[in-house]
Amino acid sequence: MWCHRVVAPYTFEKIELPEPDPTTLAPGQVLLKFCAAAICGSDMPGFRGTQGKLPADVGPCAADIDGFPIHEIVGEVLASAHPEHQVGSRVVGWASAFDGLKAQLVSDGEGLAPYDPGLAPEHAVALQPLACVLYAVEQLPPLAGKHVAVIGQGSIGLLFSYVAKAAGAARVTGVDPVDRSAVAATFGVDDAVRATSDRWLAHLDPGARPDIVIEAVGHQVATLGHAIEAVGWRGTVFYFGVPDDDCYPISMRNMLRSNLTLISGITLDRRRVLTEADRFAREHPELLPAYVTHTFGVDDVQQAFELAARPTPGRIKIVLVP
Repeated sequence: MWCHRVVAPYTFEKIELPEPDPTTLAPGQVLLKFCAAAICGSDMPGFRGTQGKLPADVGPCAADIDGFPIHEIVGEVLASAHPEHQVGSRVVGWASAFDGLKAQLVSDGEGLAPYDPGLAPEHAVALQPLACVLYAVEQLPPLAGKHVAVIGQGSIGLLFSYVAKAAGAARVTGVDPVDRSAVAATFGVDDAVRATSDRWLAHLDPGARPDIVIEAVGHQVATLGHAIEAVGWRGTVFYFGVPDDDCYPISMRNMLRSNLTLISGITLDRRRVLTEADRFAREHPELLPAYVTHTFGVDDVQQAFELAARPTPGRIKIVLVP
């Protein structure tokens, strides 16, 4: 079967692998046939060859893991050792080993859920990041009537903006150096600020500080500090971006003097929130078609990741299909 993998920084290789043996599935696992995958911002360090935390990441110049680094997938169940997943059904969710770029893959059934069969796989795969955003918003105070600022208006940040507005936020500010004005209204953004977070902060009206700031950039330390400095009295900061560093310096003086709350965390209850994402998408049928802007054949994965690595106003979510 076909498989793509990163073998050097910014370099994919296609290889052939034997198909997995369905009789070797551990309890709770499922064997999937590849139907679609999507590129996440958290995949980009792997594409660049950065040393990751996966135990198998031992390659000399890249992770060199079969199917790496994709984790957002849609698949057809070929075999199942999980009681909730039946052969022949289509599911969306996590490739639990970050090895989704394969014709067939084994994954943890607790990170997968069925979805609206009316959705094409290239749209359904976007339910996975939507589930992550919905779970994060569950951890926040009620958003109705609040001013919510989202630092980063990439594929995750725009979902946060949309969900915040759908949850009743009175005002949504989106901050990004990439010009997102063309899609701001579509994703519920009232104020599309084209700026880096430090420049936004420098020009922020002290009397109009947001109640909640969501950091949706990650991969560096600065933006979390800007979020903490920007949020208003007794405000909440949610750190969603993936940390590339173990330790982040923050101002405890700002945290203390402004009585702030800082929240972070990975997505739990995955089957439940994937089902919630499916429900949300049914209620907002315009969302996923606007969100998925580029579709590539899987053999064009090199070009797809190169596009994902470039800040581009018209690019939101990139999907790979067979």
